[in-house]
Amino acid sequence: VARKKAEELGLLNMRFQAADITNLQFEPASFDAVISRFCLMFLPEIPMAVKEIARVLRPGGYVVGAVWSTPDKNPFIRIPMEAIKRYIDVPQPSPGQPGIFRLSKSGDLIGMMKEAGLLGLTDEEVTGESLFGSAEEYLVNIKELAAPLQALFTKLTSEQKHEVDEAIKNAVKQYQQGDKILLPMAFRIVSSRKP
Repeated sequence: VARKKAEELGLLNMRFQAADITNLQFEPASFDAVISRFCLMFLPEIPMAVKEIARVLRPGGYVVGAVWSTPDKNPFIRIPMEAIKRYIDVPQPSPGQPGIFRLSKSGDLIGMMKEAGLLGLTDEEVTGESLFGSAEEYLVNIKELAAPLQALFTKLTSEQKHEVDEAIKNAVKQYQQGDKILLPMAFRIVSSRKP
């Protein structure tokens, strides 16, 4: 998908490679920057991954990661989860287990970056809104983009799927402003630099 999008945009000076982030097959100090967008919280071994990121960064190189903030600030994700939980048991991940909100608290990721020897640590919460033309558009979007939710939807019966869809659409209507749905969202931008 990423390769196709890059080609469509005419971005031809890059390559894509699937790899184990805890054991990257790159030489030390081979990257100026590493960017992680809503990925780190799903890794089983985040400290190992951060150490590996630090290893492949050049001195002075930066790492920036985006992770979701707390559930109470993210109805964008919380609403479908609450609707699904009415029908199936969705156990809370144990502390340290991969999950959407695993790195949601200030300092969660910074501590791991510091342990990996990174400096210039910043941790900032960014808030905003996701804009949707309708509750139906939001529902389609969340089903297409949120892999953890996709897996949960497959566990529902056809009748339950319909009821969950209706519950989600009704719940997001509280965020309707005029003819649009504006769903609050919050995420953390965490950055650091290799000395």
